[in-house]
Amino acid sequence: MLSEATSRPSGRAALWLSAAAVSAALALGGAFAAPVGAHAATTAAYTGIVLGVGADEAQRTVTWYTSADSAQVVQVAPTSALVNGEFVASVTTFAATGAANIASSGGFNRHATISGLQEDTQYSYRVGSDGNWSTTYSFKTQSFEGDFDFLFFGDPQIGASGNVANDQAGWVDTMNVALNANPNAELLVSGGDQVETANTEAQWDAFLAPEQLRAYPWAATIGNHDVGGKAYEQHFYTPNTDYSADYYRSGNTATESGGDYWYIYKDVLFIDLNSNSYNDATGGGDEAHVQYVTDVVKAHGAEAKYTVLVYHHSIYSAASHAKDADNKVRRVDFPTTFSELGVDLVLQGHDHVYTRSYEIKDGQKANADEQPGANDVFVGEGGVIYMTANSASGSKYYDITAPDNSGTSGAGNGADPLNPGSYWYNSVQSQEKTRSYVKVQVKADELVVEGIRSQASTGGGVESKIDSVTIHPHHADGGEDLQVIVPTAAPGEFGWTIDGENGLVDLGTAEEKDGYFEATGEINPITVSDTRSSLAPWSITSVLGDFADGGKTFSGSYLGWTPKVVTPGAGAVAGAAVTSGFDGGAGLSVTRVLGAAVQGHDKGEALLGANLDLKLPTETQTGSYRATLTITALAG
Repeated sequence: MLSEATSRPSGRAALWLSAAAVSAALALGGAFAAPVGAHAATTAAYTGIVLGVGADEAQRTVTWYTSADSAQVVQVAPTSALVNGEFVASVTTFAATGAANIASSGGFNRHATISGLQEDTQYSYRVGSDGNWSTTYSFKTQSFEGDFDFLFFGDPQIGASGNVANDQAGWVDTMNVALNANPNAELLVSGGDQVETANTEAQWDAFLAPEQLRAYPWAATIGNHDVGGKAYEQHFYTPNTDYSADYYRSGNTATESGGDYWYIYKDVLFIDLNSNSYNDATGGGDEAHVQYVTDVVKAHGAEAKYTVLVYHHSIYSAASHAKDADNKVRRVDFPTTFSELGVDLVLQGHDHVYTRSYEIKDGQKANADEQPGANDVFVGEGGVIYMTANSASGSKYYDITAPDNSGTSGAGNGADPLNPGSYWYNSVQSQEKTRSYVKVQVKADELVVEGIRSQASTGGGVESKIDSVTIHPHHADGGEDLQVIVPTAAPGEFGWTIDGENGLVDLGTAEEKDGYFEATGEINPITVSDTRSSLAPWSITSVLGDFADGGKTFSGSYLGWTPKVVTPGAGAVAGAAVTSGFDGGAGLSVTRVLGAAVQGHDKGEALLGANLDLKLPTETQTGSYRATLTITALAG
């Protein structure tokens, strides 16, 4: 409340009006408060907590195992809102769902989707129920627009070496190296085969050991070693997932894991396929995947600048799986559709070797003159680059195999005319038997893809590059594409102040008229300043309480006003005139608009005022009265 005068003039009916400001808080982003979950009847243990990718930048998923089949939630709050590291009662909660595990470990699984996240914010979260919480973890959102990096990891396949502890150590080290070097990476994308044996929970525990899997969203991909049971689905909940039988290896949704899913992150449409279901007599096959990709791109492709596909079985690799019969089927079924749909990049695993394809269009090399190992590729219409990632844990490597005479297009595995020791489709082939990962930089008009070592080798030290290529996307022929980057606008400010030393308005002494008392005056003008780039609407409203002098009162409805714009600016328009309730109506005893502006108004400053008109019955008791005009600013 603004300060009040300490003296009053004398008079028969000295009437006062003091102005008080009440701040208006504007909550954005759709966050909501909900009570924490009911106290669990049984104390539960929580394991396997993993942060997952959501449907967009403003979502994350959380999945975990629990020893108790009880109501559980995820609690989330901006880290800055924690008090001494503790959550407060009004944190946002998201209910979890789940079921009994179908795995040798028993227990139960739970998952929840966190939504309404704000950009550039550090969040803390925990899972469980009232009085029985997990450890608190945190993650950070970044800008929801512009360039970003994501990291792609091939086949950790924990347990493949026969030594789970060694595989875990290699996997943890790769994650440490990768995220220490790229702390602002925004997604961790899987190439599949998280573990060697689908339902062996000791292997899953080792895979989930890196703490980064609680801090960065993991975009899971199912591999052939993940598909033999339900543990994959129990550990990972993915957005927009189609769990139709067509997307399972044998069409059995009850005993296997599967599904195709998609999400959009900034300017990239990601589509993830379960390539374990391919063109055979038992699964839904490639035809179903092709239709899925077609439907998703047609429905959502225009919402993104790039389309990236992810699946496990590499159709353009160089090691022991390069000539597999099932990969030859996919190599015929997939590429033409991917070219027709404008796919930019395909990320694959399975063959435990590093490869980068030439530009492939409709199942053949698009540009016969593209040189091996080129660091810049300007793709034509329908050109697609295919990558295969090597092992991220070092649990298993495959030796590169030799081309044969089966042809240099389609399903063939013939030699590259420009580099006869390589397959016709590969620009780069590398097997150093060294742990590595792939970094993808998504920029306004290029994708930069790098194969990076996460341990030293004869080819180079830790964080040295195996390969690097800048992919320049195709632009329409016969014209020019125009691009402009619109930066994040300065937030600007919206504010208002009351002119005058103390905000007190003195209406003086009311004059007796024919059957009533009347006093007139003006409010102290209100200065409104709006420099926000959003040009969002605003309004200044007021409501008047009752006038009082000790135990004597009369209603604020007896005061009316005529708002005015004293100095134009900020799109200000005066509110409607309101008559004194003495003449009928509620006067200023209900909320009235002093001034407002609509969406799209000019930036600037305005001065708002109002003429006041007070009419009172002649039987009003003598006194020196005061009331408070509460002023509220609403900014959209």
